[in-house]
Amino acid sequence: MRAVVFEGLGGPEVVKLREVPRPVPTREALLVKVHATALNRADLLQRQGEYHVPEGQSAIPGVEVAGTVEAWGEDVKGFTRGQRVFGVVEGGGFADYCLLDQGMALPIPSGFDFTEAAATSESCLTANETLFTLGHLQRGQAVLIHAAASSIGTTMVQMARHVGATTYCTVGTRRKVEAVRALGADAVFDHREQDFVQEVLRLTGGEGVPLVMDFIGGAYLERNLGVLAHEGCLVLVGLLDGMSTQVDLLRIVQRRLQLKGSSLRLRPLKEKREVNARFRQRWMEVLAMGGLRPVIHARHPLEDVNVALGEMEANRNIGKLVLTLGRNDSHA
Repeated sequence: MRAVVFEGLGGPEVVKLREVPRPVPTREALLVKVHATALNRADLLQRQGEYHVPEGQSAIPGVEVAGTVEAWGEDVKGFTRGQRVFGVVEGGGFADYCLLDQGMALPIPSGFDFTEAAATSESCLTANETLFTLGHLQRGQAVLIHAAASSIGTTMVQMARHVGATTYCTVGTRRKVEAVRALGADAVFDHREQDFVQEVLRLTGGEGVPLVMDFIGGAYLERNLGVLAHEGCLVLVGLLDGMSTQVDLLRIVQRRLQLKGSSLRLRPLKEKREVNARFRQRWMEVLAMGGLRPVIHARHPLEDVNVALGEMEANRNIGKLVLTLGRNDSHA
């Protein structure tokens, strides 16, 4: 089968499309014929040598797929050949075929094509887990979402609005401001032109917000603490700019603040299945009814993976970058 591989570490020159052996299903895995897959920041970091694939997982990039079931392991139950499925995988998504654990496989909702399904799983699982399982977001509360034009950010905005929460968002360009406003965000700040701390405190009468979703890391930590309300919670979803920083611990103690971290790929499979089950229970019906849709920035054929990686590296994308393999328009 064809697969994207990184032959060394570095820039676009290390990205190759090669013929590799087709994976063989393990006892609880499906073999999926991939019709679409989507980029994540970890794919770019892996190419650059800044992300190490967890032991036992595929070195082929790609952590979410949508396609049809081709075969399965001896302990798999409840699936049929040709069934349309999507889900988060442990690497291997940028290929014609990929293994998908049966506990991570979800049926593609009617009305979704393969590209939409591929753009859904990782963003939705992460957004649900961080907003609600870790952040306990409730109707009537407010949340500050950084990097709100990213695939996870655009999903968070939609989920928060769906439950009746107020959404304050930061982005990095005027174009992204307009895109996130179009999703229904209550306020969107261009961090190059506005101080989000001042703006959020102004909008909340100085109280701050009970929840912050941060993808930036150390560079924003002190300011994020400054915008949290008493007993507020900061969830670190990513570390795009700063793996470490100094922090005022007294502020955390006095205001009883909470700091939580989130990772999906590094978790044991049992926990990933639990994350998947929570998402399925809460959001699959909403997806099927059209109440939540992935934002897709662009679709590229697998052969143009470097074009897609370049878009992500330049931080131009609003929502997901999707790679397609063959026909992807089927709703059957």
